[in-house]
Amino acid sequence: MPKKTDKNQEAITVMEEVPMPEPTAREMEITDLPGIGAATAEKLGSVGYDNLMSIAVASPGEICNASGVSESVSRKIIQAARDNLDMGFTSGEAVLAKRDTVLKISTGVVDFDRIMGGGFETGSITECFGQYGSGKTQIGHQLAVNIFADDPTAVTVYIDTENTFRPERIIQFAEGKGVDGHEVLKNIRVAKAYNSDHQTLLAEKVSDLFKQGLNIKLVVVDSLTAHFRAEFTGRGMLAERQQKLNKHMHVLARLADTHNCAVFVTNQVMAKPDQFFGDPTEAIGGHIVGHNSTFRIYLRRGKKGTRVAKLVDAPNLPDDEAVFVIGETSLTDV
Repeated sequence: MPKKTDKNQEAITVMEEVPMPEPTAREMEITDLPGIGAATAEKLGSVGYDNLMSIAVASPGEICNASGVSESVSRKIIQAARDNLDMGFTSGEAVLAKRDTVLKISTGVVDFDRIMGGGFETGSITECFGQYGSGKTQIGHQLAVNIFADDPTAVTVYIDTENTFRPERIIQFAEGKGVDGHEVLKNIRVAKAYNSDHQTLLAEKVSDLFKQGLNIKLVVVDSLTAHFRAEFTGRGMLAERQQKLNKHMHVLARLADTHNCAVFVTNQVMAKPDQFFGDPTEAIGGHIVGHNSTFRIYLRRGKKGTRVAKLVDAPNLPDDEAVFVIGETSLTDV
């Protein structure tokens, strides 16, 4: 008679032969940090401290104000976040490799792209300042259309502080680029800021759009200083204005660097009363805006309806000028 086999023994043998998957390490969350429970994590997340990096680069005072914990606990939280991240030095070669991921958003003007090294860079803040009618808003509209023409999944976030966003203008520029203007508008997220606090909050909320899976490649703030200039008047409020403006610029810089998107800000100007020779035009915001902007472009009116873009500051490009025309359906070379 054939020997009977124990089915249970066979099952055990098969189970022993199947290799068990190795447990994967769970990514550390902010609730794993000492002193942060669910309630504290919710408070921190509501103001943008929703990952280890944002906490690691924060100051103890910022964590105190956001969560209500003591300064000593804040220091422990920040130190624990830093210990769990690779925040040391890296080689210049690694930085060069990261630069390979930088995209260039074309303006559509050959001469303008030339002075910008190929276009407006992602991962950077580009500031355009100039008098009214110099073309600042037109450039923002054109960039939104051009990034869509290059990548139909690309999304533009437009923070409008002066009621200058015009969907009709987007459609006109899209026609000149040969794309559907209504499809471009679907990929633009517009928010109107009614004061400086609202403007700062909107910039912080852009991170939530990234979490929703949107492929944001361009953030436009038009204009950067309008509300700050109106609300903080007089020398007595200058320090407070500059502090808030500095914090706002740091939020934009973090967005650009963390998500590899281009941040384009327009800026108002003033005339220096003590300037007797040369152009008295100077950008609002002083050194705070100047130091936080990667590229700075001064726009002014030229002859016969042209516009002149002068690159006045760049980390890797020489000062130069480009002349262009604002047409009905596009920005063009002269």
